[in-house]
Amino acid sequence: MRKLPLQITFILLFLIPIFSYAHKPDRSVVYLRIYETGGVEGHFDLGAEDLKKYLDFDLNLHPTLQEVERYKEKIREYIVRHASFSSRYGAHKIVFTDEMSILDISSGSFVISNFYLDNMEVVPDNLEVSFTVFLDENPMHTNGLGIEYNWKAGLINNEKIIALDFSTSHRTKTLDLTDTSVWKGFLAMIKQGMLHIWVGMDHVLFLLALILPSVVRRRRLTAGIASDTVEESGYTIWGWQPVQKFRPAFLYILKIVTFFTIAHTITLSLAALQIVVLPSWLVESIIAFSIGLAAYHNIRPVLVGRDWIIAFVFGLFHGFGFATVLGELGFKGENLSLSLLGFNIGVEIGQVVIIALIFPFLFLMRKLRVYPKFMVIISVILILISIYWMIERLFDVDFPLDEYVLNKLLPAAKWIGLK
Repeated sequence: MRKLPLQITFILLFLIPIFSYAHKPDRSVVYLRIYETGGVEGHFDLGAEDLKKYLDFDLNLHPTLQEVERYKEKIREYIVRHASFSSRYGAHKIVFTDEMSILDISSGSFVISNFYLDNMEVVPDNLEVSFTVFLDENPMHTNGLGIEYNWKAGLINNEKIIALDFSTSHRTKTLDLTDTSVWKGFLAMIKQGMLHIWVGMDHVLFLLALILPSVVRRRRLTAGIASDTVEESGYTIWGWQPVQKFRPAFLYILKIVTFFTIAHTITLSLAALQIVVLPSWLVESIIAFSIGLAAYHNIRPVLVGRDWIIAFVFGLFHGFGFATVLGELGFKGENLSLSLLGFNIGVEIGQVVIIALIFPFLFLMRKLRVYPKFMVIISVILILISIYWMIERLFDVDFPLDEYVLNKLLPAAKWIGLK
């Protein structure tokens, strides 16, 4: 009984990041245009949902311009407190223009605030940039700086390629305005790909559901005798036996990950190139469903011996999910292929890290009698999470479960556990 409160606390700590960061990571972007004469101008793109969530603005997911303009001054005051530019010529004040607009995308809207920098009679070679909007409110939030035009580096019509990324641990960075290399942007896109799969818990949970059975094999129970014959019926839900060697388990992982990678690479490219575009609510709902189906497959086989089909088919939709970071925020132009490659490499690195952390633990556990029960229990939890997310995404509702856990259950469980 003494351990029960601690176990409850552990479970809540495990569930909080899952329910809090189920969707793609929050993101804000500032875009710059650097001219030979006329200095530097740009625009801040902040999500309407972020403004509502963190600044308590009464905004819809897709607000009208009239609704946003009620908060124009407050938005600009907030930006000025959380963004700054300086160089060897001193601080460059952010001066907003009268223009404000809305960028509507399938997953929401971005409020665009146009500005220019003062004290720019001479454009410096280096610009010190701080961009910390929403980082204090949400540690998983990420910010980016994109370049639309830069005469000093000879980048013409290089529309919206990322140059810098900001996080809670990297709030200020230096932008080299003379750098003609796209290496920094390429590395930044790799980081974004890694971050997207790490904090996009739906992708992580899908991978978890797929690799849980990698260290065991199904067995059919006939008259109390275990058989290795593969059939679609005749199993108990605990009917598993451990693999004896590392190689078959590793080959299973390799096959699953290969088909998942091929699938999401195809659709990531198609979506980023705007060849195939699907509504965000549909993609996110199918991704949620994929977790539940893969988990159910661990309890009762859906495609016996063809697990790779689940990885491939639903990997296509996960690719569309990955593409929202590139396509919907406008990262395109002459260096799109490089951005696409960098982001995809980042996704693969993040995927490998996740598997490297989980797989050894599963391999060590495989011979324990409790492992089949462990796998089934985890799969049931994944199915419940899948249903929760599907309802949220299909019907565009926001359940308060994560806030309730954070504000009510977690403090209570901690208090009980410490008493």
